[in-house]
Amino acid sequence: MTAPQDPILLTPGPLTTSRRTKEAMLSDYGSRDMRFIEMNRRVRAMLLDVAHARDTHVAVPLQGSGTFAVEAMLGTLVPRDGHVLVPANGAYCQRIARILGVLGRRATRIDYPEEQPVRAEDVARALEREPSISHVALVHCETSTGMLNPLAEVAGAVAARGRGLLVDAMSSFGALEIDAPRVPFDALVAASGKCLEGPPGMGFALVRRGVLERCAGNAHSLVLDLHDQWTSMEKNAQWRFTPPTHVLAALHAALEQFAAEGGQPARGARYRRNCEALVAGMTRLGFRLFLEPRHQAPIIVTFHAPGDPGYRFQEFYDRVRERGYVLYPGKLTQVDTLRVGCIGHVDERTMQAAVQAIGETVREMGITRLAPEKAAA
Repeated sequence: MTAPQDPILLTPGPLTTSRRTKEAMLSDYGSRDMRFIEMNRRVRAMLLDVAHARDTHVAVPLQGSGTFAVEAMLGTLVPRDGHVLVPANGAYCQRIARILGVLGRRATRIDYPEEQPVRAEDVARALEREPSISHVALVHCETSTGMLNPLAEVAGAVAARGRGLLVDAMSSFGALEIDAPRVPFDALVAASGKCLEGPPGMGFALVRRGVLERCAGNAHSLVLDLHDQWTSMEKNAQWRFTPPTHVLAALHAALEQFAAEGGQPARGARYRRNCEALVAGMTRLGFRLFLEPRHQAPIIVTFHAPGDPGYRFQEFYDRVRERGYVLYPGKLTQVDTLRVGCIGHVDERTMQAAVQAIGETVREMGITRLAPEKAAA
């Protein structure tokens, strides 16, 4: 499925895109061009369709990386006197808490070990204990590990107590089921360069219309004000500031391919096959998973780094890269890990070939102890 001349990006994004998606960036568009305005309208509608949210939510695109969209969601949806509960079991949960601190919004954390999922009952207890909490900010799939947090269960606990749920679905949107009629959320953010298989450079928020209508004046920033971006786009169908025209054109092409593939069910099934092929091959080589399989999302898989004294990640990375595959370093604080993505325009044959390249690299480097250092000791 991938062009042989390009390195295959087995990362959490940017990721490998199709030729059709790349070719969509070969045309130039003016920001007031009716072709671009219509394409923007279609992209917004298609994003809502991914979450079955056309009847309840609006799609607000935004320039920048996914973190731009996260900050825009927090800054726009949480009032200046709001209070946010952040269940934290990874780097991106911690980033939400850091953003809230920079924004001057009050935050309370529930901290978990990085290998444990968020528990809805902990969220429920915290909401009952602290009535000042106005919102819960949940990372659906924690990209630092591949941990899948229980979105539906947390959403139910939050809705039952009359609070607002803000979802970072950066690494899950398009791959895992998110059904707005059954899983209530005030806002959800994701980005172009993840499971929709577009290029990076554009975030977006799906926001409950009635909630967003009440958010005028909340934002700390002109550029990151989702309410202002939405009302402006509704008035004239245009972006407030220069739009990422090529990125949006590529995302439009990627969304058309997403629909043709069969939407979220088919995309998620392909990623699960990728994940199964990767895990089977890596464990055969001797690598050990960081997470229990029941907590593993089929997005990115974290493996313990080999305990062999000859293992050095940069050399390992470079040698695998020479064979045509780009991996990712770990992002954990307590243990040494490496990560391999299952997403992008790749299939299980790609994953099997990547495992073969990793095995050749291990043998070339003379690595014989693939178990992590503590386990080997």
